Amino acid sequence: MTDPKPLRLFTEEAEDLKIIAAAVQDSVVKAGNLKYEQKQRRFSLEINRYRWETAPTRKGQPGERVRAILGFDGVLGAKTRGITKADPELILSLLSVEFTPDEEPPGGKITLMFAGDGEIVLTVEAVDATLLDSDYIWPTRNVPSHERRRR
Repeated sequence: MTDPKPLRLFTEEAEDLKIIAAAVQDSVVKAGNLKYEQKQRRFSLEINRYRWETAPTRKGQPGERVRAILGFDGVLGAKTRGITKADPELILSLLSVEFTPDEEPPGGKITLMFAGDGEIVLTVEAVDATLLDSDYIWPTRNVPSHERRRR
């Protein structure tokens, strides 16, 4: 079996944003790698994405992470809650990406939810998202888990 190629995903559809959201679930990002370029109306994150598409089938096998860029264009504004860039080395764990349309499409809000109740809300003209993997891939034994731990 050949190794999967790096992901190159683009969407202008709210429904297709769910595919990108699934691919970036459990990504980690340093607070210093959150970037809002107001004049260009672009928000981007340089993430370390867990490669769910190559996830191990047996327990104990290493998974993989890949460096990637998640970008949003047509951003009119960005608001944060529970997130600070005061410590640029702070690691944030991305849990979900969701789109809520305005009453007058195609605009709306894209919400990036992070572990610890942090969130970034982007006001957008329309859905315009990009996920680009790099060729920098490395193994990891830390497989994300969403199961509740028993005490």
